[in-house]
Amino acid sequence: MLKDYPDKMTAEQARTFRDDVLNIVAQIPAGRVTTYGEIAALAGWPSHSRMVGRTLRYTPGAELLPCHRVVNKEGRTAPGWSRQRQLLEAEGVSFCPNGHVDMKRHALRMADFLP
Repeated sequence: MLKDYPDKMTAEQARTFRDDVLNIVAQIPAGRVTTYGEIAALAGWPSHSRMVGRTLRYTPGAELLPCHRVVNKEGRTAPGWSRQRQLLEAEGVSFCPNGHVDMKRHALRMADFLP
């Protein structure tokens, strides 16, 4: 999971990052989405949005979380996961004509996670 960032995080930091990512994703409410970048920033590593995706893909048990509520900054769903759109639509998430999530209506931002 961490081979792309060997000089950026210690093993302990990587474990903390993983735990933070999973905790943040678990809090995304139905009908809302957030981005890989927002999650990375909340976890304290704003330049590691791709690592958020890898964490969700390769961490055992992550599939039990609402990972379908995580999209890229333009609202694009994950490539190769056709069911993601169906899951989001079932929660009332709307899409623009270009196939991206309507981020103005459904996106959570960091401030939404802060007390």
